[in-house]
Amino acid sequence: MLCACATKRPSGSTEAEVLYKEAKDLISKSRFIQASEKLNAIRSQYPYSFYATHAELLQADILFSQENYAEAAAAYILFRDFHPKYAELGYVIFRISESFYRQLPATFDRDLTAGVESIKYFKELVLNYPNTEYVKDAQSRIDQIEEMIEKKEIYIADFYFKTKDYEAAKSRYEEILKTLKNKNEKLRILTRIDEAANLTKTR
Repeated sequence: MLCACATKRPSGSTEAEVLYKEAKDLISKSRFIQASEKLNAIRSQYPYSFYATHAELLQADILFSQENYAEAAAAYILFRDFHPKYAELGYVIFRISESFYRQLPATFDRDLTAGVESIKYFKELVLNYPNTEYVKDAQSRIDQIEEMIEKKEIYIADFYFKTKDYEAAKSRYEEILKTLKNKNEKLRILTRIDEAANLTKTR
């Protein structure tokens, strides 16, 4: 009866392979803690196994699935650093990009550091892995983040202007103009630059 109730293990040529298949099956059922235990067993007991490297990547995938995006990004970056010749490195770069992208705040007036990092890795993905499926949404992601960053820069410049720090406002507006994508803001910003310059002279 005990044998009949026991869960049948998947087949594999090595124990490491069996553990890896068990981990993947557990992940498919969202049983992440048990899956991590299997992966840790591979890495500790069979560190030179073919599946040890895959276990590292799968551990990062678990963090991503759990929406622990900051930890996932760190895990993927560590994996890339230790395995620079990994066959599916495009996937790893994609997941790094996505991990930072998913840390973006809902509004542009918050900390956008994650967005800056996301752009960096999305651009690396497009440059080095242009023919992979992972670049499909990369440019739209980049455009979205750059729009948020631009809005924040304008928001900060406007804040300096409203608080009468005209020199800082003018400097900010001038920098914004160099890369401005929202052309509807151009005339307003040029006007603000002139106003800031005149107000600075009269103070």
